[in-house]
Amino acid sequence: MRALRFLLRKEFLQIFRDHVLLGMLLVVPLVQLLLLANAATFEVKSARLYVVDHDHSTMSRGVVDRLAASGRFIPTAASPSVANADEAMLAREVDVILVVPVGFERDLVRDRRASLQLILNAEDGAAAAVTQSYAGQILAGYGAELGAEVSPTLATVAAADDRPPRRGQPVIEVRRRGWYNADLEYRDYMVPGILVALVTVVGTLLTAMNIVREKEAGTLDQLNVTPVTRPTFIAAKLIPLWSLALIDLALGLTLAYFVFDVPVRGSLVVVFVGAAVYLVAALGTGLWVSTVAETQQQAMFVTFSIMMIYLLMSGLFTPVSGMPVWAQWVAQLNPVTHFVRLMRAVLLKGAGLADVTRQLGILAVIGATVMTLAVRQYRKRAA
Repeated sequence: MRALRFLLRKEFLQIFRDHVLLGMLLVVPLVQLLLLANAATFEVKSARLYVVDHDHSTMSRGVVDRLAASGRFIPTAASPSVANADEAMLAREVDVILVVPVGFERDLVRDRRASLQLILNAEDGAAAAVTQSYAGQILAGYGAELGAEVSPTLATVAAADDRPPRRGQPVIEVRRRGWYNADLEYRDYMVPGILVALVTVVGTLLTAMNIVREKEAGTLDQLNVTPVTRPTFIAAKLIPLWSLALIDLALGLTLAYFVFDVPVRGSLVVVFVGAAVYLVAALGTGLWVSTVAETQQQAMFVTFSIMMIYLLMSGLFTPVSGMPVWAQWVAQLNPVTHFVRLMRAVLLKGAGLADVTRQLGILAVIGATVMTLAVRQYRKRAA
């Protein structure tokens, strides 16, 4: 224990004397959180709208006014030519084309149903889907306000007159309610995941870089021939970064709460227990990288390759349920997947320790496995 105490003191002094490393540990993650919390969102603030109105009626103008009044769609151009609209979209001057056919108002009055065409720029499929959803809700609201049936298809607004539905005609009213995130705030959903990503970077990348730097400087070979045991040396290397990663998480949670109004409905004790267990896997991954990399450049490339798989298959940006079945099984071996679920469950749902026992158990198994393999690989390379 005495050797471990002196080595820990040496590691903390080395970290706090390196202002660049200290900035990477404490300042850079907070700056990244401020930037990513605003950038990592699927919300579409506004879409440029090109109007091709062949009807020129009161009701066709009402559709355009309703879309513009929502603030989601900004009419930027109008003409009677669909070809001009296509050219504008090809030049990326507009995002959505609204085509109102001839007889739109007549069909609403006579047949109680008329069709609209929305042409979306689907280069970004996610943004197009969100824009389509916004347009569908606005058009549905427009029809409902007029006391009309609303067709389930996106480009249809039904029954624009004030007559009530015909006797015996089925009317289905759908009321939506979102639990845990009623306002559908992307920040409430994304910020906990971003915090997991930042903690992972600190725990994995800096662990690998710290040990490889000792290897490059030649001090690692000197320590290996001292009476200090390898478990003591490894513990001295990992404990400072483990504790600093928890401090980063605390600072990030504080920033998320006071700056982004992210709710904290559950116990922070459960969050930090989960983080402490999860960091064993993150640090173990960094230790394993340090055994296969000879230079800091190699360590960085290997770590980022692993991090890409970790983050993209974790459910942080896209739901795991939307992946192929084989990918869903692989995602269960990803510690980031389970820590992201734990963070969101505790912060958004108010889950307690009993509710996240499964995630904690899986994280403990993955952490123990990864750390054991990393220590064995380190001993093999150092022997």
